[in-house]
Amino acid sequence: MPGTMTAGSKTPPPLLATFEDALAKLPDGYVDGYFGGRPWGVTVKRSEDSKRIWLYGEELSATDIVSFNLYRLAEPGSILKPCEMSSAKVIEFVLGFEPASEKAASRK
Repeated sequence: MPGTMTAGSKTPPPLLATFEDALAKLPDGYVDGYFGGRPWGVTVKRSEDSKRIWLYGEELSATDIVSFNLYRLAEPGSILKPCEMSSAKVIEFVLGFEPASEKAASRK
């Protein structure tokens, strides 16, 4: 399936680990933040069993969006299912998104 990423895909394992680490740091629920110097609103939902993570992000000053589901497998690994966009776009967004509270704290 186009855009699907698994542990056996062409995405290097260190990048997958970095992506999952960055995603784990995002809080549940809605958070304002910045990506590429522009304001974004992002909602993250995690299933009760932590086997599915859903993210939807919207650029607040334009029309760009990012949306995906990440499924944790019984065996080691995950499956990333972007919603009508590339895995590369999703990974770039999660790695580059900075919640507003962190941006404010880094300016002090």
